[in-house]
Amino acid sequence: MSSNGAFSYKSGSVYNELRLRRKLIDAVIVVDKVEFHIHKIVLCNSSLYFLELFQRHSTPDQKFYVIQGLTPTLMQLLIDFVYTGSMSVSEENVTDLLIAADKFTITGIIQTCSTFLTEQLCPENCISIWQLSKNCNTPELQLNAYHYVLYHFEAVASSNELQQLSMQEFCNLLDRDDLIVKENTVYDAILHWIAHAPVERGKNMQSLLAKVRLALTSQEFITINVLTNQLVQSSTKCLEMVIFATRVMQYMKTKSVFGYSNLVARPRLPSAILLAIGGWSDANPTHLIEAYDVQADCWEYLVEHMQQPRAYCGAVFLNDSIYCVGGFDGAEHYNTVSRFDLKTHTWQEVAPMHSRRCYVSVTVLKGSIYAVGGYDGRLRLKTAECYTPETNQWTLIASMHEHRSNASCTTLNDKVYICGGFNGNEFLRTAEYYNPETNDWTLMAPMNSRRSGIGVIGYADHVYAVGGYDGDDRLASAEAYNSQTNNWILMPSMQCPRSNFGIEVVEDRLFVVGGYSGVSTTKQVEYYDLTTGLWSPASDMRISRNALTCCVMSGFHNVTHYAMQRNMLPVLPLENDLEMEDDF
Repeated sequence: MSSNGAFSYKSGSVYNELRLRRKLIDAVIVVDKVEFHIHKIVLCNSSLYFLELFQRHSTPDQKFYVIQGLTPTLMQLLIDFVYTGSMSVSEENVTDLLIAADKFTITGIIQTCSTFLTEQLCPENCISIWQLSKNCNTPELQLNAYHYVLYHFEAVASSNELQQLSMQEFCNLLDRDDLIVKENTVYDAILHWIAHAPVERGKNMQSLLAKVRLALTSQEFITINVLTNQLVQSSTKCLEMVIFATRVMQYMKTKSVFGYSNLVARPRLPSAILLAIGGWSDANPTHLIEAYDVQADCWEYLVEHMQQPRAYCGAVFLNDSIYCVGGFDGAEHYNTVSRFDLKTHTWQEVAPMHSRRCYVSVTVLKGSIYAVGGYDGRLRLKTAECYTPETNQWTLIASMHEHRSNASCTTLNDKVYICGGFNGNEFLRTAEYYNPETNDWTLMAPMNSRRSGIGVIGYADHVYAVGGYDGDDRLASAEAYNSQTNNWILMPSMQCPRSNFGIEVVEDRLFVVGGYSGVSTTKQVEYYDLTTGLWSPASDMRISRNALTCCVMSGFHNVTHYAMQRNMLPVLPLENDLEMEDDF
């Protein structure tokens, strides 16, 4: 779109000059008594509607054509676009333009409006745009709008837009595994939808409650929110559903199972996928990648493993791609960077770094990848560089105050933070941050412990420093940095000490993955819940590995390809209760 809001496809032509001068005109379109002098051949070239009208539904000598159902202003825009290939689209005219372009089969305008509406998608209009797209020949817009509803349902659920859905549309939406939402929100959305017409819609409570995967909520939520609802209380079937869900919930807790394929306990797809990449396993570097589905609490191997084994590398997710940076294969210290494209499922090499970097710290800030410190096979590095995907170039930035390998970095509040590591002589407790606006590093308060092989992550407005090696022991301790007060606060320790592990935040939980415990390489995974202040175990990886790296993929539409297949989850072995479930 140009700066004045107009989409341009081609410059003005001789045909438009002839139209404006009314030369060689062979037809007049009349809209509400306003005449538009045009050339039949020009309209035929852009519109199947006018091709049919002029060729099959009129006589050869017919000159005047009366068009109903739109305003002269709208017809002027359509004709101007046909002749010039450009037009101004706004929130005020886009709906009428799309409907008119669909009626007259003007593909260029349909595409222009579809692009505009896709860029305008938000929780307050996505359902309206989706419903509009269903009535026009705009499959791409329809898919984009529906995906937006699915992936932003937490916000859509409380909007007035939701209340526009029909009962069938609403049920179809709630049935989907790829509806990214917590079940508490699904229940609240149902109440919000019913409130729009309580007498009529309240009759659907039984059918709608069956769409809520109640066993994935909590007993507290069921007691306080569900059982107190008048519509639930007055329905025997609804109460049976609640009782059954409570039994399943208790059974899952007893068996330590996260979900089943049965609808009442079937986890929806996650909003993000955690990847565990490379590392050392069985005394060798590995090229295997495992994907963690946080909703189903399970790990699966990716078919598209790395092209070459790497340990002590860095990995980030950016622009629907995974970048693996630097590392070591047991013989060579890499400066190479491999990119995996989620759309094409292919690996390719991009521009190499200026330095070989094993034990490198990697993060993303404002669309650029930062590679900081590391070991080049001879020296521990203090240099850092920045990669711009658009230009496929690495640029050296200011060097750190400390030489650091086996450190870890993250981003918070538009700065890059790096903590700990090893400088070749001592294990570090120092930390510093980089400001890209000024291209300089600033030392900050040191950590409470020396930490090499540390995990660092920005989370909940703090920088968390977890685990590592202090020169004597592998650590289970963790601490959090407050940038406002420039101090570190001790937080609860992990259940398992570890160094050289993966760390990421997925759906508001801080995960630590694998690593070396001081005794052996581990496959154990645990997560920290900020609300409870507790570390809890998650499913183990399929293989033990340390010196791995983790990244999180989010905001892409083919999450199903990387998540656990829901039909592959176990079936509830409660035959009598399952019969009850089938009744509703």
